[in-house]
Amino acid sequence: MSEGSAALSSSTVLPGDGADWTPPSWDDVVREHADRVYRLAYRLTGNPHDAEDLTQETFVRVFRSLASYKPGTFEGWLHRITTNLFLDMVRRRSRIRMEALPEDTDRLPGSGPEPEKVFSDTHLDPKLQAALDELPPEFRAAVVLCDVEGLSYEEIGATLGVKLGTVRSRIHRGRAALRSALERRRAEVEEVRA
Repeated sequence: MSEGSAALSSSTVLPGDGADWTPPSWDDVVREHADRVYRLAYRLTGNPHDAEDLTQETFVRVFRSLASYKPGTFEGWLHRITTNLFLDMVRRRSRIRMEALPEDTDRLPGSGPEPEKVFSDTHLDPKLQAALDELPPEFRAAVVLCDVEGLSYEEIGATLGVKLGTVRSRIHRGRAALRSALERRRAEVEEVRA
């Protein structure tokens, strides 16, 4: 592993003054963080095309802003950039395309982690993904960062640039909306069966 990519592990803090640190290469950053950024982007956007665009835009923004990076975890910085770009994208568009991943997505060959790990990291139940896609973007971002990415409320607040109370409210309201949507879908299925 090169010095640059070692400096970008999720628990390492980059030096603030940059005196003896040289920025990592594009390849180092992308190799280490592309999968995680794509998973977050997919959960936020709900379709692979927008997730790919958001992932690419995130890495472009990272390299434009690397010189102004402030000490903290690099991974948290990536979450913040990805989430902010997603919210900007939602504001620019009147409607986001939401598509499910094709059923054979987990069968694509790869040199990465085991298929079971990839599946568990990238695949939510289709009903849950559809309910998640119905949430307003601010609620969706908070719920995904908390329940899918595993960030603490404090980390979510820093990522979204909102107060802790706002994070709690968005997660609570987002979860309530998810629960309601899932119950509604279950009732529809039970009606069809009856």
